[in-house]
Amino acid sequence: MDPVLDDHMHLDPVNGRGVEACEEFADHGGTHLLVLNKPSWHYGVEVEEGGDFQTAYDHTVDVVRESNEVLAGRAWPVLGVHPALISQLVDRGYAPEEARDLMRAGLDTAAEYVADGRALALKSGRPHYEVDEAVWEASNEVMRHAFALGADLGCAVQLHTEDGEDFTEVAEWAEAAGIRREHVVKHYSTGGVVGPTPSVLADREELVRAAERGIPFMMETDFIDDPDRPGAVLGPKTVPRRTRWLREEGYDGALERAHVETPRMVYGIDTRATLE
Repeated sequence: MDPVLDDHMHLDPVNGRGVEACEEFADHGGTHLLVLNKPSWHYGVEVEEGGDFQTAYDHTVDVVRESNEVLAGRAWPVLGVHPALISQLVDRGYAPEEARDLMRAGLDTAAEYVADGRALALKSGRPHYEVDEAVWEASNEVMRHAFALGADLGCAVQLHTEDGEDFTEVAEWAEAAGIRREHVVKHYSTGGVVGPTPSVLADREELVRAAERGIPFMMETDFIDDPDRPGAVLGPKTVPRRTRWLREEGYDGALERAHVETPRMVYGIDTRATLE
């Protein structure tokens, strides 16, 4: 058995399928998962201080523990603050700078989980939709704080950002904070992203673009685990299925990069050694 890693999946043990979705992934040949916490508001938590983020983080740690019982490989939590939170906070009456500080505090809390080994990496980013200049700048400051934490912890940072392919400036910010650009992952990437390491949404055309560029990349579904949106964004079976398709198309070297070499480079994980 070869490793098959989904780099960005949500598992919601409270409102969604939770470990059952992981079982579907495993049944179709998936072996390793990075599980991202859902935003706190999915669990009915209105955050007011850094500790309020722990509810979402703890649910993620718990579902990863359950997932490790069903995977041939293993799962790891990636914890942090969803960038859309800033808009919710501003709508609640926070100034952008106050929202920034609360989101930084949420990242500080996530960093405690990484520091003690309960999580593998951090997540941050900036809104993927139009916002005013003050909110945009505050969001960039939150993201730069995540880079500083990642540098201190020696861990990777996954980013949720706007669409696009040239994120060279973001990679330069990471390097200025002391984190190598390859340790920054652009979640929901196309195959043409430059700057951070692309985590390519498992679309055939975009995976082939990444494969033929010969670059380090990973594959993801961004499965949301929302009962109101079953299968969104892509279902748990998708990365194993796309992996089989790429193998049939002769992209063995690209699959070694996506499932073994890039996860080792970015996160320091060994997907072969962690296979049963």
